Amino acid sequence: MALRARALYDFRSENPGEISLREHEVLSLCSEQDIEGWLEGVNSRGDRGLFPASYVQVIRAPDPLSAPGGDSHGPAARYANVPPGGFEPLPPAAAAAAAASSAAPLGLPLASSFKPLPSDHFQPVQQPPPAAAGYPYGAGSGALQPSPAQPLYGGGYQPSHGSDDDWDDEWDDSSTVADEPGALGSGSYPDYDGSSSGGGGGGGGGCAPGRYRLSTRSDLSLGSRGGSAHAHPQHPPPASGAKSSATVSRNLNRFSTFVKSGGEAFVLGEASGFVKDGDKLCVVLGPYGPEWQENPYPFQCTIDDPTKQTKFKGMKSYISYKLVPTHTQVPVHRRYKHFDWLYARLAEKFPVISVPHLPEKQATGRFEEDFISKRRKGLIWWMNHMASHPVLAQCDVFQHFLTCSSSTDEKAWKQGKRKAEKDEMVGANFFLTLSTPSAAALDLQEVESKIDGFKSFTKKMDDSALQLNHTANEFARKQVTGFKKEYQKVGQSFRGLSQAFELDQQAFSVGLNQAIAFTGDAYDAIGELFAEQPRQDLDPVMDLLALYQGHLANFPDIIHVQKGALTKVKESKRHVEEGKMEVQKADGIQDRCNTISFATLAEIHHFHQIRVRDFKSQMQHFLQQQIIFFQKVTQKLEEALHKYNTGAWCGENEC
Repeated sequence: MALRARALYDFRSENPGEISLREHEVLSLCSEQDIEGWLEGVNSRGDRGLFPASYVQVIRAPDPLSAPGGDSHGPAARYANVPPGGFEPLPPAAAAAAAASSAAPLGLPLASSFKPLPSDHFQPVQQPPPAAAGYPYGAGSGALQPSPAQPLYGGGYQPSHGSDDDWDDEWDDSSTVADEPGALGSGSYPDYDGSSSGGGGGGGGGCAPGRYRLSTRSDLSLGSRGGSAHAHPQHPPPASGAKSSATVSRNLNRFSTFVKSGGEAFVLGEASGFVKDGDKLCVVLGPYGPEWQENPYPFQCTIDDPTKQTKFKGMKSYISYKLVPTHTQVPVHRRYKHFDWLYARLAEKFPVISVPHLPEKQATGRFEEDFISKRRKGLIWWMNHMASHPVLAQCDVFQHFLTCSSSTDEKAWKQGKRKAEKDEMVGANFFLTLSTPSAAALDLQEVESKIDGFKSFTKKMDDSALQLNHTANEFARKQVTGFKKEYQKVGQSFRGLSQAFELDQQAFSVGLNQAIAFTGDAYDAIGELFAEQPRQDLDPVMDLLALYQGHLANFPDIIHVQKGALTKVKESKRHVEEGKMEVQKADGIQDRCNTISFATLAEIHHFHQIRVRDFKSQMQHFLQQQIIFFQKVTQKLEEALHKYNTGAWCGENEC
């Protein structure tokens, strides 16, 4: 007989893969074994999906040996087999088979990835779990235990996979890290005892050393998932939860950066995941406020020897760059699309960090010398900023990019690539990796004032950088074409005068004619100097401006995440003042907002640090090159003047 269950309360689905329930509705179960507090079944409307196990009661069929004819239609007989202490779980083998059959239609992990729950896990439910029970998430902010009813979607994050468009080199196979035994980051799911059922997790009754579960899920998240709508009016929550009736609303725009980055889910207490010690990103208090903890092992990386390579017997060509990190001194070779892949991974992983933009792509002329040289300079600037950032420089995927050779260790290279693409510490879970000063408290108004001030600064800097870039570009264009042409016209005019004087056959005028002709040549040379000079001074300035315009384009999204968190704090405080929310819940929201604020202020501090460093160095370089340039111009003019001061061309009594 098919397993059935009766809905005890209303449940409204809000996520893909869930189905809605109505009180007293009878459902068909795909399996009696729940997976992390969720069952799969089909409701009376024919919809198939997941729903909370605590919202239904399993309907047991009567024992055919104890009932004549094996049939009974009375209500009492329907629940005759329900034991008073709770339901007995299926045997492990049966549970695994049942869960496998239920997980397959939705693409969920097989039940073999989970351990059966103890028999006392199932309890007859008489009313919706109160807010204090933490349904459907684990109780308490920062809980270290696995959440008993965590959805099977990884906290709302779907692991990203890099596009394979045009990936026709060593990355284009279909294998994944999950295929490798014991590989980390293979998308395994946690067991109920806190260990991981896939590679990289420790066995026994807890997580592996240095790898523990963090959760921000609390009773607040019940309301954020529509908890008040789930509960039936006939089953009100306990009186102690009266203040929990109000919840912080979700943004209506689900495509906003605050939502897509996972900031909203984190602030509302819906993030949950395993965090390794090595994944922690520390913010410390410096003399000027929050800042990222310094990289204890700083390094640099050179980019040299751009060479044209071919594959498929010469049918496809590309440019390869040699990278040599100073901390390994081992060269690796990368193509531009490898840089592009890395940038996509970093931009996805770090929503409150400004990942520098790469030099722009170009459809044609990719193998021209000028373009290759310009791209290499842009990549050098990009690499300099990456290696200078305390967080990005130590990121696993960046270190893999710098140290793993795809030509000598192809297997390790592919494993690292797939691991990065399956990274679970992105979105809302990224914020779990942030470690902020525990004793420090941020003033809401002060933080908002600093953020507003920085927002005005970035707007003004962006306008100024755009204006300077336009001016420098126009001036460089004039030097390359206009100035060169004008100086050559002057030189040509002087040579014309010299040719006219040559019509005079007097011996004492020969020196003068030669000196004037030399002056014309000097002006031609000065014109060439003007044409070549922008590469020495103006082009580096414009390269730097382009890099910082990319940073400035990143900060509106970063600020938007922080502003969104502040808005949730203000809303929670308003609910507290109105007596609709407990102070503890509002404090949890503010603590998580402080985490985002600490990270944002640390990133702003780092931006100002490198800005001062870069523009100081670049302006020094610009002025030094200008001095060298005008010294060359002066030298040409002095050489021309010297021709008039010698006595070789004038008469004996004229000099």
